[in-house]
Amino acid sequence: MSKKSAIIIGISGASASGKSLLANTIVKELGSDQVIVVSEDSYYKDHNNLPFEERAKINYDHPDSIDHELLYQHLLLLQQGKCVDVPIYNHSLHIREKTSRKIGPHTIIVLEGILLFVEQSLRDLMDIRIFMETALDICLIRRLKRDIKERGRTLDSILKQYEETVRPMYLQFIDPSKRYADLIVPRGGGNRIAIDMIKAKMRELLKNLNDSAI
Repeated sequence: MSKKSAIIIGISGASASGKSLLANTIVKELGSDQVIVVSEDSYYKDHNNLPFEERAKINYDHPDSIDHELLYQHLLLLQQGKCVDVPIYNHSLHIREKTSRKIGPHTIIVLEGILLFVEQSLRDLMDIRIFMETALDICLIRRLKRDIKERGRTLDSILKQYEETVRPMYLQFIDPSKRYADLIVPRGGGNRIAIDMIKAKMRELLKNLNDSAI
C-alpha cells in the first residue's frame, strides 16, 4: 500500500445536526490550504435517466442512495497525496452536475455526512470519528430553514420526506452508527470545547504524520 500522506477526520450525525458548521469552523481556524472539507452529499448516485418526479421519490437517507465505493476510492487516493475529481450534486434537481471539483493533495481531509459510519470500509480509513448529537426537533427546524432557502423546497415536501425517510433512516442507520465514534459532540457545531479538543488532536496527528515522513 502507498505511503499515507494525509489524515481523515470523519464527522457524522443527523441531517442538519451541525456537521458542516463544525467542519468549516475547524478548517477556518486551522487556517491552512492543506485542509479540505469533503461532503458525503457530493457522492449521491446520479439518476439523470429518471424523470424529476421519480428522482424526487428516491430515499436519499438510505445507504444505497450514495456511491460509497467511489467515495472510498477517492479517499484512498487523497490519503496517498493524489488529486481527485469530486462530483457536484444538485439537491434541487436531484442529479449530478456535468462538472466536478478537483481537489488534492491535502494534509487533512475533513469528511462530513450522515451515513459515513455505516460503512466499515470508510470507518477504517478515518483517523478520528466524530458524531454530532443534536436533538431531532432542532435538526428539523434547521432543515426546514435550509431546504426552503437554499434548495427551493416546499414546507409540505420537506415534512413529507422527514416523516417517510429522514427520521426512520436516522433511527435505523445513523443513530446506531454513533457507537463507532471516538467523540460524541452535543449541542451542535458551535461547541467550543469540542472544537478546541478536535483541533488539538488534529495537530497531534499532523505532527506524527510529519515525523513519520522525515
